[in-house]
Amino acid sequence: MRLAMAQMRMSASIDENLNKTLDFMNRAKAAGAELIFFPELQLTPFFPQYEKRDASCWLMDAQAPALLAIREKCRELGLFASPNVYLALDGKRYDASLMVDRGGNVLGVSKMVHIAQARYFYEQDYYTPSDSGFRVYDTPFGKIGIVICFDRHLPDGIRSCASQGAELVLIPTANIEGEPLALFEWEVRVQSFQDTVFTAMCNRVGPEGEIVFAGQSLVAGPDGSLPFKAGGDEELLIVDVPLEKAARERAARPWLSL
Repeated sequence: MRLAMAQMRMSASIDENLNKTLDFMNRAKAAGAELIFFPELQLTPFFPQYEKRDASCWLMDAQAPALLAIREKCRELGLFASPNVYLALDGKRYDASLMVDRGGNVLGVSKMVHIAQARYFYEQDYYTPSDSGFRVYDTPFGKIGIVICFDRHLPDGIRSCASQGAELVLIPTANIEGEPLALFEWEVRVQSFQDTVFTAMCNRVGPEGEIVFAGQSLVAGPDGSLPFKAGGDEELLIVDVPLEKAARERAARPWLSL
């Protein structure tokens, strides 16, 4: 499958971020992509870098105009998309990724399970932990799971998706300069190898407040390889991901069945 990752720089305007999102979708389709996904909180500034702020202006529900516009763009282009937003659902607030099919239908919602609380990542002040665990979606390209940002630091996220048959796991993230980015890369590569699955991690870029997002979005293979890694600039990344390789690797090295 041909995967697009929108390595984005965000502004303080939902409308500006939405327009950039829709432009990335147009460009992805023109490049032959079948699915596009985005960094963590693609429509808003990264408000969790601050403790206990009022972030209600960034909160949206499933019928928010921005989400409806993304769904309509999927329908217009015949493109799958997985946006990540600050989502209100059943009276709670989540860091959530939707999976939207080429007809604009929402196949499901994946919510962050493990919520961090550390300097620049005061996420427990804003998010409710997922009540539905890690989800895998059936698509025409294969089975695709979603693990959101901090969840990929712990072994149960990617492993749960692989155990459900995922051939690719999408990781919308917000990694900043000053973090151990080389270790983060190896962390994803090792889990891809252990769980015989492709992983794709899409990051924000640029300065926001007191932090700078690092980019360096990547794709790791089920053999632990790194077939793609981006730099630190805003750009649309197009990567061909041979999902059938995950099935072959899993058959040859059936670690998940032990």
